[in-house]
Amino acid sequence: MILDSASLGILLPAFIAGLLVTATHVPLGMQVLARGIVFIDLAVAQIAGVGVIVADALGWEPQGVAVQVAALAAALGGAFLLTWTDRRWPDLQEAIIGVVFVLASSIGLLLLAKNVHGGEHLKDLLLGQILWVSPDRLPMQALVAAALLAAWFGLGARLGRIGFYALFACAVTASVQLVGLYLVFATLVIPALATCNDRKGRRYLKAYAVGVIGYAAGLAASAATDLPTGAMIVCALALAGGAVAWLGRRGVR
Repeated sequence: MILDSASLGILLPAFIAGLLVTATHVPLGMQVLARGIVFIDLAVAQIAGVGVIVADALGWEPQGVAVQVAALAAALGGAFLLTWTDRRWPDLQEAIIGVVFVLASSIGLLLLAKNVHGGEHLKDLLLGQILWVSPDRLPMQALVAAALLAAWFGLGARLGRIGFYALFACAVTASVQLVGLYLVFATLVIPALATCNDRKGRRYLKAYAVGVIGYAAGLAASAATDLPTGAMIVCALALAGGAVAWLGRRGVR
């Protein structure tokens, strides 16, 4: 891809989408890491994906409100289930999350088995279509991100277990349809993991820097090499996170 005005018209909305996902997933990722439930986003995102697949099977408009409601309802159902298991069997929560993810993935595969476009739908769910994000979706995505951040930083610990899982379900549902499951997981975990030894204030700054650099570098590298964008951004996030973690261990504050 040659970086001309047309290419920038594609890359800029994709970069803004990445920034919006980073904005909500950095603080949630830190909480997920602290709770020791790093695979929760995969499980909840996969459940939301099943909701989208069911809606598609029913013939609903792909970008319509009904599909969004189906995805959110599925994700919230999964989130409340995990809230209950977290309360009842906290020591087994990580294993339960893994089982929920595998089960939701298997259900999704079964639903797509006889769909002639099943492979394409699965690829979109995993890798997303960040390069083809419509600019018209970004204002609503920005409002959702602002509401989630206001709830998170405004209420904090007062959200409780149920509030956290519900907020998490809303964030993941919005993001997975925008950038795909792999990027959701990478954005949630890598910045939090790279900065886990930093003080709170500085940690946020460095974690957000990992996200911004990762998305910018990944998009630029994808444009230069014509390689898959989602996979390139994941690699760029990992490199940025590794560099920040290494600098932190070297005492660079």
